[in-house]
Amino acid sequence: MSADPVRYRTFSPAGQDGGKRVAVFSEARGDLQARAAASGEPLNVFVDSGDATSLTLRVYTPTREKGSSDSAAIAALAWWASTRPVSDLMEVTMAGETLSAQLCGGEWLLRQGVVEVGDAAADLSSLGLAGAPCWTASTARPNLVVAVADVDALDAFMPDAGAISAVNTSTGTTGLIVYGPGGPNRADVSFRAFGPLKGFAEDAASSNMLACLVGVLGHCGHLPADTNLLRAAQRMPGALSQLSAQFGAAEGGVEVWVGGRAEITASSTVPAGSGG
Repeated sequence: MSADPVRYRTFSPAGQDGGKRVAVFSEARGDLQARAAASGEPLNVFVDSGDATSLTLRVYTPTREKGSSDSAAIAALAWWASTRPVSDLMEVTMAGETLSAQLCGGEWLLRQGVVEVGDAAADLSSLGLAGAPCWTASTARPNLVVAVADVDALDAFMPDAGAISAVNTSTGTTGLIVYGPGGPNRADVSFRAFGPLKGFAEDAASSNMLACLVGVLGHCGHLPADTNLLRAAQRMPGALSQLSAQFGAAEGGVEVWVGGRAEITASSTVPAGSGG
């Protein structure tokens, strides 16, 4: 029996330690919270059941059951596909929610839904972004999306949680996405994602917030014209990530799938199904 868990890094640029670390456990048995705490990883995903077309997962941090996580799902899909033949189209269930997944160019992508976009009028002076163009974008909860001139301006942005929360509250949004054109590794766009109202200061790899950004790019006519794929660099300081998005026109907006690379980093020696 193979070592359990298998440790992955998802959304990391090649040769870098960015993205997110995930431990994948082959079975959802025993004390899952204790096993997650013992792994030493910030995200832990347990395969509850699965076959050639579907996976049911449970996701834990070291201290609680998280519910759902795109990073955990991407890692679990990569591991599952490495152990048996599977369809290029899968259904992934976490916390009672089922998401569609597809394999594209060796990367698993999860369907984020149709992004609805609207023009926004917001006072961004408290963020140091006065006069920057902005929009609202949503697949469920709306985010505020703000454009800056380039990657240098994006990297120079200094977030203030209180100011971000106040702007989100005044615009009826729950998160902030700041983006600029281009980026490393031939990225089409670079962005940073903030969510103090959602319980995090800045996210290292945010699938849904990239989906919202793709919706805005479509709304503005800035999506690539010769392909339906986009590469994005997420630039949280100290934890750079690289994500992929597939997009297409849909009634009411742009339909978006988001995913990326998942690489094995190491395996523990804890036997599958043990409580450790």
